[in-house]
Amino acid sequence: MYDLMIRGHFDAAHSLHGYPGECRNLHGHTWDVEVVVRGSELDEVGIVYDFKTLKADLQAVLEPLDHAYLNDVPPFDRSNPTAENLSRHIFDRLSERVGPRVSVVEVAVWESPVARITYRPGE
Repeated sequence: MYDLMIRGHFDAAHSLHGYPGECRNLHGHTWDVEVVVRGSELDEVGIVYDFKTLKADLQAVLEPLDHAYLNDVPPFDRSNPTAENLSRHIFDRLSERVGPRVSVVEVAVWESPVARITYRPGE
């Protein structure tokens, strides 16, 4: 089994509905994203999944979020744009893109250099 990890980032603002502190107000983050995909079969070159392809897949998922007010971007126009919800959203969208040779194992979203949430399904 091979685990492949890449990083990406995007800049976006949000406000958290119902939050009892300052994060209920409009504020922004440079969101760092770590993605792990897993596969067991190598292609004819000896690669489980091309880093370049995975980076492009992640970029396509992050592009609608970049420099946006997340509260206006679906599905966050209907749900709170928390780091938890962002990690699951990125996981789900990326899972739709990577194809059958690998599966997304986890997505971690950093909203600051010291605060991270990781989504792994089924745990």
